[in-house]
Amino acid sequence: MPAAAYNKKLTLFVVKNRRLWKGVVRLKNKMDILFFNRQFESEPQIALIADEKPPARISHRVSSQQAALTWGISMYIIAGLGNPGNQYRNTRHNVGFAAVDYLADRYQIDIGEVKHKALSGKGRIGSDRVVLVKPMTFMNLSGEAIRQITDYYKIDVTEELIVIYDDIDLPPGQLRVRKKGSAGGHNGIKNIIAQLGTEEFKRIRIGVGEKPKGYDLADYVLGHFSKEESVLMEESCQRAAEAVCMIMEQDIDAAMNAYNKKV
Repeated sequence: MPAAAYNKKLTLFVVKNRRLWKGVVRLKNKMDILFFNRQFESEPQIALIADEKPPARISHRVSSQQAALTWGISMYIIAGLGNPGNQYRNTRHNVGFAAVDYLADRYQIDIGEVKHKALSGKGRIGSDRVVLVKPMTFMNLSGEAIRQITDYYKIDVTEELIVIYDDIDLPPGQLRVRKKGSAGGHNGIKNIIAQLGTEEFKRIRIGVGEKPKGYDLADYVLGHFSKEESVLMEESCQRAAEAVCMIMEQDIDAAMNAYNKKV
């Protein structure tokens, strides 16, 4: 390995059992490199690629710190934002909760654990482990729960955190999948960015429509959907859940191409 690769975070691709596995490894010195080579000297199909986008599905991760390699199945934190309490069910601000509830029902994941200022549940979607999360902090303090749970599971928030929430700047039912970005005036996302210290995390915005002229913003987002709107939002939450699955099974670019279309 060239000296230029020292002290770099590299991407590792391993083809095993006809599947592509992905790892992330940081090699800091010659001893790390020697240890790394010993671990995989029997594997003929290995490529170390710096700053390279994974060419196929990510299913595994590997890290190297202090000359130790650890393999593990990927885990995603999928968080839907909203407000706790029955009075907020079926409101515009709670579409993130609704999308997570749809995922829980579809994949039979019990979101009953009360921990890290949130309701959460662990399960699998395909071959990936997931933790479904509904912060119980109320919307404006969502980041407190997200920070605690991402710290607890020690995930890479830029890769393994997906946040679903409402957006008044999108027409009702419209989805917008993004790799990163500002809060755009959304207080829940603003708090998550403040708590994590980064804007780089995946998110799926579900349009709930622009506030009518003369309406108070808080009254609008805490307002309930009509029967007709409820049908549309149920379909949107289902599509948001499908976008989550595509992000994990393929990548976020595929989800952006598939779901960032006008409905």
